Amino acid sequence: MQATSSPARLEAFSDGVIAVIITIMVLELKVPALSGFAAFHGVISTLLVYGLSFTYIAVYWVNHHGLIGTLTRSNTRILWANLVWLFALSLIPFFTDYINEHFDSFSVTIYCICMFAAGVTFLILRYTVECQVVREGRLTSFDRGTRIKHWGSIFIYAISIGLAHISPRGALLVSSIVTFIWILPTLGLFGGSYGGDVPASHHELAPHKPEMDHSHTHK
Repeated sequence: MQATSSPARLEAFSDGVIAVIITIMVLELKVPALSGFAAFHGVISTLLVYGLSFTYIAVYWVNHHGLIGTLTRSNTRILWANLVWLFALSLIPFFTDYINEHFDSFSVTIYCICMFAAGVTFLILRYTVECQVVREGRLTSFDRGTRIKHWGSIFIYAISIGLAHISPRGALLVSSIVTFIWILPTLGLFGGSYGGDVPASHHELAPHKPEMDHSHTHK
């Protein structure tokens, strides 16, 4: 039997790691040696890549917050799945800096591979958490829309890996579609709502308690 613990520690640890990841990316940003628009123009591409990586991490953080919120306790499988996902996520600052230093098809390819790995490991974490919730008897149905978005994101990353050999900029543009898939519903566009694992699924996690019928109660 696996040891279980409160998910609060898992979430706090993950939040701390994600905060460090973002901090590392910020520290990699260098101020131009000269002032003026011409000098600043040289770092615009760096800021764009940083913004893209930051948005990826933000999407994962929001999804992770929702996913862990479904748990009442975690187990060893969840802890390891979470660590593997954090490992993939922690590589983003390195490959972000690598793109900024050497922008070519190779650097973009391994950047997209990193994103693909983060997507796959998060999907594994999601299924691991769902298994725990099912085991507790609190999950009656799965959020199919969220699953489709997870698989769709991985598919987009796979396409961007292949495209990077032809057009590095095109590959980054294609991979950025993932951010729109997850963020636009939160803005209320397209008539959708956020497809995260928790907010839209809380009603599925708690078993329905029928109301008592007082019509036959005798006074």
